Amino acid sequence: MTSDPDWSQVRAIVMDIDGTLTDGGIVINDAGEESKRYDVRDGFGLSLWHRAGGRTGVVTGRRGLALTHRMRELAITEVEQGACDKVAALDRILSRMGVVRRACLFVGDDIPDLAVMRCAGISVAVADAAPEIRAAADFVTIARGGCGAIREVVEQVLRAQGAWDALISRSA
Repeated sequence: MTSDPDWSQVRAIVMDIDGTLTDGGIVINDAGEESKRYDVRDGFGLSLWHRAGGRTGVVTGRRGLALTHRMRELAITEVEQGACDKVAALDRILSRMGVVRRACLFVGDDIPDLAVMRCAGISVAVADAAPEIRAAADFVTIARGGCGAIREVVEQVLRAQGAWDALISRSA
């Protein structure tokens, strides 16, 4: 873990979903329909990031309608579901955004995120991430995945970029 990432360069936040924006739990009912739990604080943090002009994307190895619906609600249009090669998926998203890797922050929680974390300008692990992910990260959140970790990351970046106070004063 590096001591002090340069948050000022971040233009895009890209994240895994299960275990970062959710707590990693997956509920499947008798009809085979999947549901996930999302934290509203993470959603509000992402809306602040968007208001500040930040870009967002998702790279996940899973597919699902619950994810599609939530991403639509959060106005996250750059979504790569079923990604077998997360590095290639990240590169496709960044290309569409017009953002270079060094201006990308990636949030992960488990071994499939390791390679993509090594490519991003800043890598973040949620507090309850696998030990290998925490060790590889430039920053580890205090909050667990699905419990405000993404909001924490957004706040960290926006404070470093000098935008937090103005955004909060307009939201109050």
